Amino acid sequence: MSALWIVSFRPFGKSKVNDFYQNMFMDSLNCLDFDITLSLTQFDEANVKDIVDKKKIKKKYKNIPRTSLPNNKKYSNKLMLDNALDEFTTNEYQYLIFSTADIIVPSKLFEIVSKIKLDEYCALVYPNTHISNGIIKNNFWPHYGIDLIIFKINKKTALNFKKIISSYNQYDWGIIENFYIAASEALNLKKINLFKHINVIKFDNDFEAFEENRNTQKKSWKENQKYFLNFLQNNNLSKLYAYGSYYFLLFKIFNLKDLNFRLFLCYIIFYPYNLIKKIFKIITN
Repeated sequence: MSALWIVSFRPFGKSKVNDFYQNMFMDSLNCLDFDITLSLTQFDEANVKDIVDKKKIKKKYKNIPRTSLPNNKKYSNKLMLDNALDEFTTNEYQYLIFSTADIIVPSKLFEIVSKIKLDEYCALVYPNTHISNGIIKNNFWPHYGIDLIIFKINKKTALNFKKIISSYNQYDWGIIENFYIAASEALNLKKINLFKHINVIKFDNDFEAFEENRNTQKKSWKENQKYFLNFLQNNNLSKLYAYGSYYFLLFKIFNLKDLNFRLFLCYIIFYPYNLIKKIFKIITN
């Protein structure tokens, strides 16, 4: 069994904080007892290939010059996926995995997914165990972000995956987990939340080192929303994936069999508590 792992790194040597987190991510990959190949697509980020080489992780490396992207765009998760699907459909892999590079991958990941008695599926972990400023936040609190998504698919499904995203685009930050969960529905894959079995530790990136902030993220999200709506329309999927935020996304991944007490608390907090809080804020303003 083998897995193709979609990831892209921020440049090394620009932020000690991000360098530390990305090295921890690679170390957690090396601790897995599994045949993993990185589908590593970069966009002129400095020192990435050399650092990954030193970690001795198998990879399929491709650099896409930023000059080939639209003006002022730095990277594209869609192009990363295109490259990964090309590799997946020409070689023998059983898992196609997407993650960010600011997490610690659970050591029991493949032990857990190997127990799922389905030929194909989309598995994920939500919520993350979030670490902010060195402090571990409550590991059932519903933070935004799904940073590890596992597809078990065959080549035929991978080819269909390639087909359904032919008219889709995405650049820079945002829409990623919304897209992948929507794509799993377009591919008719059962969605499974592995939260009761494993935790994903997620770190806060040093965004200031890359001139990113919440305003730039919001702008990028709105731009990508337009591309995403086109994808949803072309695949007869609900526009609520683009408009319903996590209220719709968590509804789509909900399954009674996935629940434990902590995940139940997460849903209770996210829906009644957050929704009432949001309505109250609208009324009082």
